[in-house]
Amino acid sequence: MKFELFNIKFSVSYTLLCLIAVCIILDIFGGFVMCSFAVVIHESGHLLMMLIFGSKPKEISISLFEIAINDESRQQRGDLQNFLIVFFGPFANFICFIIIFLIYLFSGTDLLKFAYVNLSLCLLNLLPVMSFDGGQLLYILLSRRFTGHTAEKAVNIITFIALFPIAVLGFIILFNSDYNFSLLFVCGYIILSLVFKNNRYF
Repeated sequence: MKFELFNIKFSVSYTLLCLIAVCIILDIFGGFVMCSFAVVIHESGHLLMMLIFGSKPKEISISLFEIAINDESRQQRGDLQNFLIVFFGPFANFICFIIIFLIYLFSGTDLLKFAYVNLSLCLLNLLPVMSFDGGQLLYILLSRRFTGHTAEKAVNIITFIALFPIAVLGFIILFNSDYNFSLLFVCGYIILSLVFKNNRYF
């Protein structure tokens, strides 16, 4: 499904629309909406900084696993601007967590679950692995001292190293919870990214 808003082309995958329909049928739509809002907040942080630096994206693709902002100006920007654009995704989730947590403390409004979803998304994206913001930030820092190829290889190696403790923690959560596969799903996503080289290094 494609449409245009503010001269930006949007495309939404039909797989995502099917997932929304399944969530409604299984009565788990509330959790899906909560996670979706956290992702939108995250991507809005990236988009806000892009607009501040005058880099309006031409297209935003929304699929089952990600919201991809087509950033054709990243090669023309400096490292600091690219760093801030990447950083403001998880930072937006962290700010949202702080605001919602303060609202909970002073008003008692039960929004803690949404606050923790934002915190989890922030921490997850700061992991120094490829395809995540943490990997992008690490690449930007390394590329200031090394060639792009060397920086990319370093991030790939760190990703492999980080996979082991994440997988172990995923199995611990799985065996000590009501079949929570979320962290193992993240490991699978990282592995597929490595296999198919689905990275977007600056």
